[in-house]
Amino acid sequence: MAVSMQFTLTFTAALPSYNLYRYYGRAASSSVDFSGTNTYLVGQSNPYILVDTGEGRDEYSHVLEDALKDLSIDIHTTEADISDIILTHRHGDHIGGLPSVLSLLRRRWAERHPDSRPFPAPRIHKIPFSHPQLGTLLDSLPPDSFAPDASGKRLHDLREGQTFKITSAEPSNSNDSEYSLEVIHTPGHTPDSICLYLPADRALFTADTILGHGSTVFEDLAAYMASLRKIIDFGSSDGSGEQKYDILYPGHGPSVSHTHVAMYLRHRVDRENQVLKVLSSSPPSGDHWTAWTIVKDIYADYPQSLWEPAARSVDLHLRKLEGEGRIQRAGGEGHHTGWEFVE
Repeated sequence: MAVSMQFTLTFTAALPSYNLYRYYGRAASSSVDFSGTNTYLVGQSNPYILVDTGEGRDEYSHVLEDALKDLSIDIHTTEADISDIILTHRHGDHIGGLPSVLSLLRRRWAERHPDSRPFPAPRIHKIPFSHPQLGTLLDSLPPDSFAPDASGKRLHDLREGQTFKITSAEPSNSNDSEYSLEVIHTPGHTPDSICLYLPADRALFTADTILGHGSTVFEDLAAYMASLRKIIDFGSSDGSGEQKYDILYPGHGPSVSHTHVAMYLRHRVDRENQVLKVLSSSPPSGDHWTAWTIVKDIYADYPQSLWEPAARSVDLHLRKLEGEGRIQRAGGEGHHTGWEFVE
């Protein structure tokens, strides 16, 4: 896809959060990346947890460094700037900044400790999932720039329900479960997608599972819709009847209300119902409905430039229905595969 190279980096401190120290975004001219990739420093002082690293723009390192040396925040010079980097999924616009971030952290440590004190390399965490782009990126990293796990693996495997303590200005909060990030595995956008729950702020970091505006893309619609339902159930799982999180911090776009999760699910259910309604009617050719003819029907009033991406979405809906045993293939290939109800 073509993305404009004219962009600016933003550094925003005015978030409704005491524990989310800084938010970073990149404003770019792109209809797909929704104003760039957001990354988050979580904690009230160093060592912070960094959620995602952006795509690797040089300008990002400068903005991140400005935040790390912000004199309005107490800096613990004997502690690392960042202890842990959590990657929300494998896409390049979320992992591509790893080399520059690690280089920055090592340089800042060396400047503060010219006595060659050992560098406290950060741990890098991600849901286990192999991918060539990620492997190539990890191969490019100096081995002493990050801390491997106990078995020597470069990445620390994330797991459902895992928690990370965040720094607090109040020592009494150090053992408070409210001051932690909890991992929620939410496959669909990608198999390794996660969200992170921060109870102290009643906040959910949603990466690309929920965006700040527009709708997201997904590789597996059945898994994606199940993840949306999982997030909704998680929000009301304490039995109090009160929503556990109020605000969503997405991977792209501004923060939004928790109601966006139900809105995303409702949109997908409505689209599925539209597809089923079309499938139950007579196809225009008298043969079988295909993803392409369904798009021509549902998106008749939309610009044809949107039909191709719409066909990919409809195709994923059809595959989900096939997986549920509700429809079956009737010949053809790609967007021109015919579909019929299972008798």
